[in-house]
Amino acid sequence: MSELKPRKLVSVQEHLRDQVANALRAALIAGELQPGVIYSAPTLATEYGVSATPVREAMLDLAREGLVEPVRNKGFRVTALSERDLDEFTEIRALIEIPTVGRVARAATREQLEALRPIAEEIVAAARAGDLIGYLEADRRFHLDLLALAGNSRLVETVGDLRKRSRLYGLTELAEAGALVASAQEHAELLDLVLAGDAEAAEEHMRHHLAHVRSLWAARGQQTPEQKSPARKLNAR
Repeated sequence: MSELKPRKLVSVQEHLRDQVANALRAALIAGELQPGVIYSAPTLATEYGVSATPVREAMLDLAREGLVEPVRNKGFRVTALSERDLDEFTEIRALIEIPTVGRVARAATREQLEALRPIAEEIVAAARAGDLIGYLEADRRFHLDLLALAGNSRLVETVGDLRKRSRLYGLTELAEAGALVASAQEHAELLDLVLAGDAEAAEEHMRHHLAHVRSLWAARGQQTPEQKSPARKLNAR
């Protein structure tokens, strides 16, 4: 097992709560914090070189996103998603996003759609660089900004919440294998179809894209412990 690099200490010059929350999200995505495991604020505070208070505050932010859940007198447990959970999230997203993309293809202007091109390119660049936080953030912005062109802010809010609750854990091995690049490139392909005004093809491409993302979740879950990237074990106190 290769030796992990020590965690970067959180700078006191920046907003600790936000920075700790971002660091914890990165650890979740990388698989360093494991679903089902309870982590205490003092233990994580020691890891990041800060006091326990900003860690507790950050964990409460993550709890509101559905990424962790508080455990009385112990700390926070990383939320574990079952295959059924992921299937249900994907089904709901498909029911909302597929027809909405068709509506956008019929109504959005070229100027509105071309404004999304830099984000689509950012997704690919982040996937190729193995920048998981950048990849997920750009992916989130692309999907939500595209849906926003349908003019329904509640719809966008609902999909945003679904995306938070189905956030992927342990993506490092997929990024290292180049598995995220193909999914990333699908965003530009989708944008081209919407720009062409081909609503039917855009809907079919969105259906394919959501199925592809779901297959990545399945591929990640089927890896053996030997295939997974080593993760630092944090002991809850």
